[in-house]
Amino acid sequence: MELFDLTGKVAVITGSSRGIGKAIAERMAEHGAHVVISSRKAGPCDEVAAEINERFGEGRAIAVPCNIASKEDLQRLVDTTIGTWGKIDILVCNAASNPYAGPMAGISDEQFDKILQNNVVSNHWLVQMVAPGMLERKDGSVIIVSSIGGLRGNALIGAYNVSKAADMQLARNLAVEWGPSNVRVNCIAPGLIKTDFARYLWENPEILKVATDPAPLRRIGQPDEIAGAAVYLAAPASTYMTGQTLVVDGGITIAW
Repeated sequence: MELFDLTGKVAVITGSSRGIGKAIAERMAEHGAHVVISSRKAGPCDEVAAEINERFGEGRAIAVPCNIASKEDLQRLVDTTIGTWGKIDILVCNAASNPYAGPMAGISDEQFDKILQNNVVSNHWLVQMVAPGMLERKDGSVIIVSSIGGLRGNALIGAYNVSKAADMQLARNLAVEWGPSNVRVNCIAPGLIKTDFARYLWENPEILKVATDPAPLRRIGQPDEIAGAAVYLAAPASTYMTGQTLVVDGGITIAW
């Protein structure tokens, strides 16, 4: 058994037209998987799928645009994938929203609802849509991209962190429910990663200094460094791991 071989596996990755999601899709394809590229806008999804097909062979990637706040869109994502490749072996819930930065007292109900909907409820919807096939085959890996924010308090992105802590608990609950059927559910908790999503953090010199000075590795991360963790959690190398949160943060959470 090749520990990191994903040949023949089908992976759906939300939020995969850029950043961490794109890096995960590229690396899973590199390790043999068929991948589904999904985000809100069709154009960027098509571009990433075309790049992957050019690199790894025609038919290795398809693009399925999807608004994660829409249950109908999520069901179409699942149905299109199964209609194309017959199954879903790996689900990566990476798409997320954070429309607010500041103290909790200042967040509007609409903003808080959006964070919880997109970062928690939508993940719940999607995993429940994908689970029946995995449970029937007694094989599957669900990976939720959380954040180290779910492990600690923060005065700037508190509501976002609440949602990411909830994702960790979602993974634990589902791991207990689905473990007897050999379906594994884990989280990845990245530290600050150089993506467009986190640009407002790493482009601010003061925030960047706070995030890197105490960290043992003294830098922020790159999307590809999260992709490696996702490949591990999807592959045979991690078949005895479930319900866990894999922290990939340059050491910041152990240094404070």
